[in-house]
Amino acid sequence: MAEAVSGFQGEVAGLSLADVIQLKGHNRYTGCITVEYKEHSGAIYFVDGEIIHAEQNTFSGEDAIYEIIKWPGGSFSLAPEMTTNICTIHCSLNFLLLEAHRRMDEELNQPEESFADVIENSERRKEPRPADPATPQRTMSAAAARVMQINPVTYAVLLDKQGHPVQDESMEAETLAAKSLFLAQSGNILGDLLGLGELKSAAIQTKNFDLLMYDSKQHYLGVAMSNGSKIEAVEAEIRAALMPGR
Repeated sequence: MAEAVSGFQGEVAGLSLADVIQLKGHNRYTGCITVEYKEHSGAIYFVDGEIIHAEQNTFSGEDAIYEIIKWPGGSFSLAPEMTTNICTIHCSLNFLLLEAHRRMDEELNQPEESFADVIENSERRKEPRPADPATPQRTMSAAAARVMQINPVTYAVLLDKQGHPVQDESMEAETLAAKSLFLAQSGNILGDLLGLGELKSAAIQTKNFDLLMYDSKQHYLGVAMSNGSKIEAVEAEIRAALMPGR
């Protein structure tokens, strides 16, 4: 009997890691690509073809991506079953690849530096580089971004009363917004039937995920959590995160 295999492992001659990343983006891949080069290793996490998080030694987020892509070779593994609740990257995949190649070109063409120059440039690199306004960015509302910092939360979206995500054009935002709107409308219908009035918040637990919905005057807030989360504790953290003045 053939041995069961989960994911793909190997090296592809003539294909760069950037090519693999771009291919997985076009295929709307969800999962992890783990990469190894000599004694170094890294992990790149995707959701629906967009990179949401990366890790490499002490680096994380965009810095980890730029370090990994610089490696001249190595091996990679595809692991669709590996996911993460952490979201440290909000740029589009195309922007990440363009920025990685820009940095590599800059390093190749950089003149030899003195030790003082190295220190000075190192300090400058610690400052976040402003994004190119012409480059499409993966953004979200301030409320959703705050809620995303809570550990069990896998995604959050602020949506208007028609169900349109606010400042977030990602596929996961569209999906979560649709589920949140359905939960709000279903709850309001049930509230009318039972004489309870309009729904202000609701929670639903499924086999694969948990969902919270909050209603305000002009918006709904949808929050997806990993299955089995302690909803009461998460709700308390959400209220604290959205408290005025925070």
